[in-house]
Amino acid sequence: MRPRKPSSQLIALLLACMGMLCGAVGCAGYHMGNQYLYRNDIRSVHVAMFETDSYRRFLGQRLTEAVVKQVESQTPLTISDPRLADSFIQGRILRDTKRVLSETRDDDPRALQYGWQLEVTWVDRAGVPLMQRQLLRITEDIDFIPEGGQSLATAELEMVERLARQIVGQMELAW
Repeated sequence: MRPRKPSSQLIALLLACMGMLCGAVGCAGYHMGNQYLYRNDIRSVHVAMFETDSYRRFLGQRLTEAVVKQVESQTPLTISDPRLADSFIQGRILRDTKRVLSETRDDDPRALQYGWQLEVTWVDRAGVPLMQRQLLRITEDIDFIPEGGQSLATAELEMVERLARQIVGQMELAW
């Protein structure tokens, strides 16, 4: 009796199984999920109210709320009471500015720039800095055009969200 020749479907199935096995073995050390982007010795954080030197109302509260939301949604850390937290985020809005970039012939502002400068620290219970930089200083500017339907309120909202993402991004471990 002559031996049977394996079918092309059987060969394709064997090759697919071997490929998956090789892929699984090759990715054995690969980690999935955002928990590997952050320190494993820190499980909770307290975000103190951001202080501000600005005369604009509620800037510190808005930034604090945005940072808390970013920490909750983007990190494995939990927000905690200061008596129970493993770490602490503190910050200060050093300045906020609004300046005219261009004007109409009648001296009405056509394009404006809104800018913030702030300092942020993230430390553990012993006061040891946990961020890649000991003191994070961020300067951010946003341009907006009132004639296009934008306002200082929309620029401020975008600024707060952008800064909160930057602060939480700095909490990741260095590669």
